[in-house]
Amino acid sequence: MKYIFLLSLLALLCCQPPPAKGPDAKQSSVRYVDQVYPLLDAANSRWFFFNSATRPFGMVNLSPDTQLGGTWGSGYRYDDDTIKGFSHIHAWQLAGVSLLPVSSEQGLQKDLLTDYYSSFEHDDEVVKAGYHSVKLDRYNIDVELSSTCRVGFHNYQFSQGTENGLLLNLSGQLGPSMMQDGQVTVEGRSFFGEVSNAPTIRRPKSTTVYFHAECSSPVQLSSSQDGKYLLSFGQADSVLMKVAISYVSAEGAKNNLEEELPHWDFDRVVRASQNEWDDLLGRIEVETSDSVQKRRFYTDLWHALQGRRIISDVNGKYPDNTGDDFRIGQIPLGADGKPEFNHYNSDSFWGAQWTLSVLWGLVYPDIYESFVRSLLQYYQDGGYVPRGPSGGNYTHVMTGASSTPFIVSAHQKGIGNYDLEAMYEGLKKNHMPGGTMARAGYEHNSLKGGGLESYLEQGYVAHPNPYGKFGFHQDGASLTMEYAYQDWTLAQLAKALGKSDDTQYFTERSKNYQNQFDHEVGWMRPRDENGNWMDPFDPYMYEHGFNESNGAQSTWFVPHDVLGLANLMGGNAKAIAKLDEQFEQAATLGFTSGTSHARERNKELRRIPINYGNQPSIQTAFIFHALGAPEKTQYWSRRIAQEVYDDLSPHAGYSGDEDQGLMGALSVLLKLGLFQLNGGTEENPAYQINSPIFEQIKIKLHPDYYPGESFEILMDNMASDCPWIDQAQFQDEKLTDLKLTHGQITNGGVLQLSMKCAPE
Repeated sequence: MKYIFLLSLLALLCCQPPPAKGPDAKQSSVRYVDQVYPLLDAANSRWFFFNSATRPFGMVNLSPDTQLGGTWGSGYRYDDDTIKGFSHIHAWQLAGVSLLPVSSEQGLQKDLLTDYYSSFEHDDEVVKAGYHSVKLDRYNIDVELSSTCRVGFHNYQFSQGTENGLLLNLSGQLGPSMMQDGQVTVEGRSFFGEVSNAPTIRRPKSTTVYFHAECSSPVQLSSSQDGKYLLSFGQADSVLMKVAISYVSAEGAKNNLEEELPHWDFDRVVRASQNEWDDLLGRIEVETSDSVQKRRFYTDLWHALQGRRIISDVNGKYPDNTGDDFRIGQIPLGADGKPEFNHYNSDSFWGAQWTLSVLWGLVYPDIYESFVRSLLQYYQDGGYVPRGPSGGNYTHVMTGASSTPFIVSAHQKGIGNYDLEAMYEGLKKNHMPGGTMARAGYEHNSLKGGGLESYLEQGYVAHPNPYGKFGFHQDGASLTMEYAYQDWTLAQLAKALGKSDDTQYFTERSKNYQNQFDHEVGWMRPRDENGNWMDPFDPYMYEHGFNESNGAQSTWFVPHDVLGLANLMGGNAKAIAKLDEQFEQAATLGFTSGTSHARERNKELRRIPINYGNQPSIQTAFIFHALGAPEKTQYWSRRIAQEVYDDLSPHAGYSGDEDQGLMGALSVLLKLGLFQLNGGTEENPAYQINSPIFEQIKIKLHPDYYPGESFEILMDNMASDCPWIDQAQFQDEKLTDLKLTHGQITNGGVLQLSMKCAPE
């Protein structure tokens, strides 16, 4: 494998200035980007969910806001009829730089500072990947939005005979953050300034956003009040505006603008954005006669390539909030003078072992490497490998050491050019007292909430926590099982590095899940510090010892030792029957708990035994395969793909919590028929071959990482009611176990599947 950061790769990952040639220069008539439906599930949107005018992982995610308050139910909500601003940042625990064009025949009056929202109609709206246009009915203004990675590009068409301007809002609640300390300076055709995201319960330190805007017409400050600024363009009937942001400095924002968007050709930026999306989406080609399923597939793939946002500037400078004082860091530069990787803002990697690790590891190893190196940079700066950083802050989002399997999977697939010993040191620290594993969700100033002491001393995490409440998600049974799996993955890395003592130590710890299983009831069951089982116990009771799940769902969270779990249940046959019964029950409820996050769902639906609307049990369909019943995996995984992830509507799509690409990636993998139960963390990881939904699939392998040109899947007897594999051949050799290793796939080849319409 070559570890080369080519200029073309940097342009892809760092969102460099758009190329001179537009999409008309592309030879292929296939436009994968045109299949994307950005409005999927937009009626149930949360702050960072909706995307339109943005690049892959772009620092700027420019889109309308119809709701402003809170992490949940905010941002762009499809069923709302009022736009309250166009903001440039929709990220994990970050927001900023909200503005709205305004106009008036009587001149721009100061009362606009307190009353400026506008209604809109979906009939006057166009939403595409990299582009958003809408008409503001109140002002009769046509708005177009696009972006580079770090610069939002606006195109306003005003009515004639009106005084036109801009309402810049640098105060109040904006999504997850309270905007404070906003200030702006207006000079000629430019305005620039800064605004701070106040600390939140999740992000403990403030984060400053710097912005620099240039307009095609002169701009003046008309009036201001309480952090809101009314700017005037006079009677200019059209205005182009470029707004660059930076988390580093005012100079950084200006430099981002100059480097990424030196011209004023709006259409060129739209074309460049769609070309960039098309190139990434086109790494997977699928053929099907079902146009809806094809659109849904590329929309899911689109979701898997964003949400987690770049925070480093074009020159590689980045905000470091990991220490006591803010500092500006510098990403190493390559021989071409460009940053070797990006630094990221990211929600947790909780569940990424079954989603992003698998998809990125196979199709986007360049992106995967950039994220891994970013996580190492956080460790080198602040002493922890984060499980979800925001604005250069540690947030300690969710639980455990969820970055461990993500990083181990990358290494086992040969992805990464970095100091592996330093990385191992950081991961091991997270698994030991004083490390991230000892912290509950958003536990910033103590090390008691994670129950690690109990885990090490008693072999399980006591529930309730005998020390009291610290942070979120102190559900002991889930923590035991999560830690055990993560310990096993760290043991695999220790083994790869020849660290025999650590291998043995973490392998022994990985067996702790056994201490959480109650043979009498047949479920994982919480137990207190004295070893007593929770009584009364109901395996379908939500979040009683189990994080964002119930005991029935989470009992199966043993991805590293499924055979050992089955042995606790009385053998493979009994485990298969038990899980099959749970799927039959879940099928009557649509396999999910509802259409929004778990805390908002109907209490009865939370009692579902398998939930494909949130991460804790999304691996369960693939357990059958590991227990010797692949036909059940093929059946249930096909049903989930067709019943849970089949919608193409603003009102449905993920039936739960689409955490920054996790469920989009899962949907893609289900439809490709590829999965890795342990997250691809063993040596030369294997992929389970399941039941694809497309007639033909072609994955173009990255030439800088893998020797093969492509991996193809060809289906015979493809029908929605024929999910069972009759015969599988790879390179004309029959597969008896329905598995392929990472090495086999990345060497390239053709997998041929003959399907049948009834199991044997």
